[in-house]
Amino acid sequence: MPSFDVVSEVNLDEMRNATENSSRELSTRFDFRGVEASFEWKSPAVILTSEGEHSVKQMVDILRKQLVARKIDPQAMDISKAEISGKTCTQKVTIKEGIEKDVAKKIVKLVKDSKIKVQVAIQGEELRVTGKKRDDLQAVMQLIREADLGQPFQFKNFKN
Repeated sequence: MPSFDVVSEVNLDEMRNATENSSRELSTRFDFRGVEASFEWKSPAVILTSEGEHSVKQMVDILRKQLVARKIDPQAMDISKAEISGKTCTQKVTIKEGIEKDVAKKIVKLVKDSKIKVQVAIQGEELRVTGKKRDDLQAVMQLIREADLGQPFQFKNFKN
């Protein structure tokens, strides 16, 4: 019986490279001259530190641009609220990995509501989709891609 797994993974090496490239871009930007600002990689998160909240927002945009350049979906970023202490502003950007229970349940409900003849099983932080026809499985893939669940998904182990 054909099956595949739905996972949500991010290549952390590429994420680290995007962080390093963001730091390099920060050093060349005119609007950050004389401003203490830095990107710090602490797996699986990036700590953004700067002198003002506005510059931290610009740094998030720089990081997002570098992620896209490295083919990492920016939806994988979970951006926390900026914390201001003294003259520094800090923001933490965490990388979402794995499918949380509530998102997995939404996917299962989405597939069941679509009336496609497949079975979906939650297996830890991934989903296993099984069906009789490959076309049904591909329809489920398309359904998951089109659903806006706030997280990127990949499809692995497609077996006939």
